Amino acid sequence: MKAMLNLKTGLTLLAAAAAFSGANAMAAGPDEQPSVVIVHGAFADGSDWAKVIPLLQAKGIKVTAVQNPLTSLADDVAAAKRAIDNQPGKVVLVGHSWGGTVITEAGDNDKVASLVYVAAFAPDAGQATGDLGKDLPVPPGIAKLAVDKAGFASLPAAAVAADFAQDVPAKQAAVMAATQGPIAVKAFGEKVGTAAWKTRPSWYIVSKNDRMIQPDLERTFAKQINAKTIELPTSHVPQQSRPADVAKVILDAVAASK
Repeated sequence: MKAMLNLKTGLTLLAAAAAFSGANAMAAGPDEQPSVVIVHGAFADGSDWAKVIPLLQAKGIKVTAVQNPLTSLADDVAAAKRAIDNQPGKVVLVGHSWGGTVITEAGDNDKVASLVYVAAFAPDAGQATGDLGKDLPVPPGIAKLAVDKAGFASLPAAAVAADFAQDVPAKQAAVMAATQGPIAVKAFGEKVGTAAWKTRPSWYIVSKNDRMIQPDLERTFAKQINAKTIELPTSHVPQQSRPADVAKVILDAVAASK
């Protein structure tokens, strides 16, 4: 009997919390500063943004780093949409690498005011990530991917150090390799249903020394989506090697989205 009462109490508290969360999400005023929702890429997790997040928080910005399951495009989009829906008002949606494909789909949401692509894919509606850049040489890092029996791809530690994050200290690259999120290879074949960048202002950071996505492909994306573009002399992870520069771009998007 006591266990049943505890269960009922727990369920009541959960219901109350859900109701409070919903009310809080609708409570934002029209002049409130936008929140930032960050979608990480493949071979990473939300901690990939640990250097940028405090720089945004120091400006009083609410930041949420999505933890992508990396099991499919649909699953990652669903995770991003939950994070967007939980924000109190407008959202600046940020995507790195594979996260760019995710925000292209998930960004089709009334709360999303603008998009920031960081060394990211920016497909059009009807395109799959795996179809992008086929006319360019295979990037060195992509050529080193390891795929397990379950169909999930990851990067060997040596490839993380040489091709994914070659401009960060070796010890940091080793931690990144250990915390990476393998991605289901099938996700790269899933087509985007809508392109949020067609109806929202966008920013794009090109990584000039990228060895995971060809820099020229990044420039093509930036031009295609008519983004405000900055180029940084970095690896695939400017959020790790040049966090202040990346934070500045996001802050510009926040300021323009009020």
